[in-house]
Amino acid sequence: MQEKHLFEYAVIRVVPCVEREEFINVGVIVYCSSQGFLQTKFELNEERLKVFSGKIDIQELRERLLAFERICTGGSAGGEIGKLAIASRFRWLTATRSTIVQTSPVHPGLCANAQETLSRLHSQLVI
Repeated sequence: MQEKHLFEYAVIRVVPCVEREEFINVGVIVYCSSQGFLQTKFELNEERLKVFSGKIDIQELRERLLAFERICTGGSAGGEIGKLAIASRFRWLTATRSTIVQTSPVHPGLCANAQETLSRLHSQLVI
C-alpha cells in the first residue's frame, strides 16, 4: 500500500462582482508539506467569463493567475512573497480577500502523489 500524505487545497475563483458573491471556478492550488509540493493549475474559459460578466479584462485576469504560479514556484520571480517558506506562500495565496481572484476555504485530504491529486481536483472542480 502506498504511503498517504496530508495535503491541503483551495479552489481559485473569479468573482466579477464581489457584492453579488457569484463566482466561476478557474483553478486549484495544492500544498503537500511532506512532498515539498506547492502548485496551481488554472484554465480560463474566456467565452464563459465574458457571458458571466462582460467587464472582465481577460489579460489582467491571466496575469493575476500567473502571479499565483510564480509565487508557488518561489524565488525572486514570485516577488517578496515568493521568497517565503512554502507553507507561508500557500497561506498567503489562500488568505481571504475581496478581489476579483479569490480562493475557497482550504480543505485537507490524503494523497499518494500531490501532482496527480492536483490534476484530479482540477478536472473535478474547474469548469
